[in-house]
Amino acid sequence: MIRSELVQMLSTDNPELSAREIEQIVDTFFEQITFRLVANGRVELRGFGAFSTREREARVGRNPRTGETVDVQAKRVPYFKPGKEMRVRLNMS
Repeated sequence: MIRSELVQMLSTDNPELSAREIEQIVDTFFEQITFRLVANGRVELRGFGAFSTREREARVGRNPRTGETVDVQAKRVPYFKPGKEMRVRLNMS
C-alpha cells in the first residue's frame, strides 16, 4: 500500500471528513513518528509494532562497481519491530 491508497481508504471509511482533512491527519501521523525518532525516541503502536532507531558504526565499505574501498560514516537508521498480534496474524494459515 502506498500513501495515496491509505488516504483513499480512509476517505472511503470516513465520508464525513474531506480529502484535505484526511491528508493532514496522515501527514501529521507520519511527521510525529519522524520527529520522535529524530529525538532518539521510540514510537509504539499496540498490536502493530514499535519504531525506533539503531546505531550503525563506521566501517570500510566497497564500491560494487569499481571495487574501490570507501569509508562509510557512523549513522542512525530506522528500525521496526512488529508487535505480537501482527506476527500472529501474519503466520496464520
